[in-house]
Order: sequence, then C-alpha cells, then structure tokens
Amino acid sequence: MYRVAAALAASISSATSKKLVYSRVICSRNYVAKDINFGIGARAAMLQGVTDLANAVKVTMGPKGRNVIIERTQGNPKVTKDGVTVAKSIKFKENAKNIGADLVKQVAKATNSAAGDGTTCATVLTQAIVIEGCKSVAAGANVMDLRSGINMAVDAVVSDLKRRALMIGTPEEITQVATVAANGEREIGELIARAMEKVGKEGVITVADGNTLDNELEVVEGMKLGRGYISPYFITDQKTQKCELENPLILIHDKKISDMNSLVRILEMAVEKQRALLIVAEDIESDALAMLVLNKHRAGLKVCAIKAPGFGDNRRANLDDLAILTGGEVITEERSLSLDKVKREMLGTAKKVTVSLDDTIILHGGGDKKLIEERCEQLRTSIEKSTAMFDKEKAQERLSKLSGGVAVFKVGGASEAEVGERKDRVTDALNATRAAVEEGIVPGGGVALLYATKVLENLPTSNDDQKRGVQIIQNAIKAPTFTIASNAGDDGALVLGKLLEQDDHNVGYDAAKGEYVDMVKAGILDPLKVVRTALVDAASVSLLLTTTEAAVVDNPNDKSSVPSRMPVMDDMDY
Repeated sequence: MYRVAAALAASISSATSKKLVYSRVICSRNYVAKDINFGIGARAAMLQGVTDLANAVKVTMGPKGRNVIIERTQGNPKVTKDGVTVAKSIKFKENAKNIGADLVKQVAKATNSAAGDGTTCATVLTQAIVIEGCKSVAAGANVMDLRSGINMAVDAVVSDLKRRALMIGTPEEITQVATVAANGEREIGELIARAMEKVGKEGVITVADGNTLDNELEVVEGMKLGRGYISPYFITDQKTQKCELENPLILIHDKKISDMNSLVRILEMAVEKQRALLIVAEDIESDALAMLVLNKHRAGLKVCAIKAPGFGDNRRANLDDLAILTGGEVITEERSLSLDKVKREMLGTAKKVTVSLDDTIILHGGGDKKLIEERCEQLRTSIEKSTAMFDKEKAQERLSKLSGGVAVFKVGGASEAEVGERKDRVTDALNATRAAVEEGIVPGGGVALLYATKVLENLPTSNDDQKRGVQIIQNAIKAPTFTIASNAGDDGALVLGKLLEQDDHNVGYDAAKGEYVDMVKAGILDPLKVVRTALVDAASVSLLLTTTEAAVVDNPNDKSSVPSRMPVMDDMDY
C-alpha cells in the first residue's frame, strides 16, 4: 500500500513539474504583431528612411565632400568618405523607415559588388528617382506606365553613355581615373597606375595597412608561391636569409619524397648540366632531405627544396600551373610517371628563383608562351562561369601568377583612423580603375549623366504617364552634378544651368578649383561601368519602392520582452 501511494505521489509531482516547464516555455514565446500600412502612408514612411540615409551619404560626394564619423560599440569610431560604409552603419528606430533605408543599402551594395565604386552616386540617384516617383503616384499617375517610361529612359541613357565612352590604357589616363576616385589625391592615383603597369590588367593588387606615415607600393613580378625553404641549410645569402638560384632546373612532384635513392638520378642530371636544382614536392623527409643538405654543403651543389603550395585540388592546380609556366611536367602516378623515370625534358626551367623563409618567387619561367596563354584563357572562362566566390578568388589568384604578378599597396598614416579612411579611398580608386580599363571612361563630375538629359528630350512615349517616367529620370540624373557643386559650397542650380547651355559635352565643373573646364583634358574622368551600374541599380530598386502599395512591419508596441542574445554585427568590418 505504501509503495502504491509513493508511486502515485511521484507521478503527480512529475506531471506538475512538466506542466510548469511547459508553461514557462510557452510564456517565453512572444509572437510580435504586425502593422500594415497602405498607399501614400506606406510610401511616405519608407521615403523618409531613404531621404535620411541619402542625406548622410551624399555629404561625402565630390572632391570637397566631407567625412562621416561612425560610432562603433566595440573599438574606435570609424572615419570614412566611402558611401557604402556609411549606408551599412545606419539603422533607425522606426521599422517603416528602416525598410526604405534597407532598400537604399541594397543599391549601394549591388553597385559596390558589380563596380567596386559609385555607391554615393547610386544613393543620390535612388533618392532623386524615389522622391519624384512617389510624387507622381500620389498625383494619380498609372504606376505601370510610369515604370515603363523610367525603364525606357534608363535604356536610352545607358546607350548614350556607351556611345560616348573612351577606352583607356596609358599610365597617365589610369592615374587620372584613380585620382578622381580617391577624392583628388594624386599620390594614390600614381601608385595605382604604377602597380597596374607592373603586374598587368589581370594582376592582383591588394590593399594592406602600412607601418609608416607614407603610402608604399611593393611589387612582386613573376609567380609567387606561398611556401619557403624546408630547411635553413639551403640559404645561399646569409645577409638576406634567402636562397637564390640562377637558371635552375625545377622538379615538380605531387607526393612526399623520403627515399634518397629516388633523387640520385635527378641530382646527377643537374651536376652533369652544371645547373642549380629546385625541388617542389608535398614534402621531403629524413634521408632524402639529409642527402640534399649534404650535397649542398659538401659537394657545392646549388639545390633547394620547398613544399607544394595549397591543399587538395587547389595544390594540384597550382602544380599544373607551375609546370606550364616553367615548361616542365608534374611527376605523378596518375600519368604513370615516377622519380625513377624522370628525363631532362620533364624538368622545368626559369631564369631566376628566390626562396625565402615564407615564399618563393619564380622569374621568367621557360614555358611555351602559347600554352601559358591557353591556360590563362581557361582560367578567365572559369572565373566567368563560377558561381562560388571562393572558387573565383582562387582562379583569379592563379591567373595573376601566370599572367603578371602581385602588387601590395601599403596605406600609411599617422593614426589608425587616418589609415582606415585612406584605405577606403584606395580600395575605391583601385576598383574604379579596373572598371575603367574594362569598359572605358566618360567625362567625370556627373556631366556624362547631365548631358544625357538632352537625349531624353525627344524620346517617343505612348502616353503622358510614360512621358512623366522619362521626366523623372531626366531630373534625377542632374542630381550628382548638383550634389558635387553644393558640397563645394557653390550654387548647384546655377552650375547646372551654365553647363546645360554648353554645346561641348566634355565641358564640366571642376569643383576642386571652382572652374568650368574640359573634363577629359583636365583628367576628371569616371569609369563607364561605375556610372552605368549606379544608374541601373538605382532605377531598379526605386521602381520597387515607387510601385509599393502596402508595407507590413513589426508593431513597435508589441515587442518581445526576452532580450536578443545575438551579437551586434553592424560594427564589424565586413
């Protein structure tokens, strides 16, 4: 009887505790109610978010644009003139305003991803199109006809820009484009032009923090492998702690080498030809490594061994690239090749190889130029077709090693904040320069878009609402020049009026000097890709907002009381 009573009490206690746990779980679930706004009210709230964000971004535009200081919850405040950085840092309390701001952020991010620059221009254009579009819809315009007119006008402007674009290639033209993108700092423009001249259009140029007050450029020509010597006993220059090999033979193997007998024939071949020897393999161990070191010090044979760069499939691809560059073959079991069967023609060659503790630089490989070009073409195709960013980056890295080299732009400054601000400008200048080389340039300072308004004057339309859509773009594309002049302290409307009277479509306003000049001759140029991408992206997102009839947002008075445990990500440099 006692046991039955105890069991019953335990079951009741268990049931009660479960009920309490369940009630606790259910109470902590708080589903947030939604607010739905319609028509003009919905668009007005989102428009306010667009306007506030755009006003914060556009103060950075032009040679006399101002800085924006961004507070961060962790670390020092960030000082920048980069439009996309400012846009990403902005968040409002009101959810409806946030929706509008997030749409503008999408424009800035899309333009930055496609062209790498022009985010401020894209934001200014978005604001101008959205304001005019919302006014027209509120006045009773047919939304679909308005949309059709905007799309027609954007297509006409893009066609006009492409027709007027000029291709560039000289160092001076590259310097001019980079200088404008860097907000008028010519030193940055000259260093970028020098880097592109050294490593070629497809070479890799990376931006890093420097350790001095001045900007520096470090250029590595030829193929650079991210692996140094296996043993310091291979060093030939004690002062620089490097191993330098002149005109060496290069053995490329995809496996570990531990048997010294397998290397004897290859060493004899190098001695017979009186050539140095570089061995690239997965690893060299025990007796094989000891024999190489012994021959280096006792027999005077110039030899060095490094590990193959990369891992897995990437390592194999790097070895294949190295074989093509040097005119050798990868000794691998897949091709029924072993170290015992190596012949002289299977070894690659190069004019000079420099090996340090961390990397290896191979200059002037002895490979067939035609085969190298074919390999480069394969990599270009791979970059175009690949959807994964990691694969694209690896393919671009391999292409740069084969076609040119690597340049590192070290940004200097007196403080961390100054280096960060300058680094943003260098990155923008670099992206703008690549875009200019790719698609050509147009006169800068916003005048390429400004003069495109004349193309829209006689654009045929089907009805008044389509015509209104064309007029919206006609007014919007005046905004960049207006903003640049206003930021320089001048009357934007007066500058627009004077420029639209000009017959020469290269004449523009140099805001840095306050003069009307020929923008092409003055070197004030914008990449076509940047201007085109900014306009297309701005029109695309603006149309989404203009054609919105309902907005569903969280009710701010019905928020969950449970605090979020997710870390704040907005302050991170991503």
